[in-house]
Amino acid sequence: MPQFMDVHRGMEGITEEQLREAHNADLAIEKDEQVHFRMAWADPESGHVYCLSEAPSAEAVQRIHERAGHKADEVHPVPLTVR
Repeated sequence: MPQFMDVHRGMEGITEEQLREAHNADLAIEKDEQVHFRMAWADPESGHVYCLSEAPSAEAVQRIHERAGHKADEVHPVPLTVR
């Protein structure tokens, strides 16, 4: 399954609890689009939030985020990964 990294802006001051709530909102409906959100990161100072997911398409990722109430500003494919 392809991976995607998405970016949300304008979330200055986000707390760990708020990030967890947003992530859980995605998890609650992700199966509707065959998406799996693996992880989320946030920088409260810049207001950037990043989410890593596996999904059939960037559009599927965006649809879940929109339904969960936090549309992504960008969704990027991640075709290569190293560990």
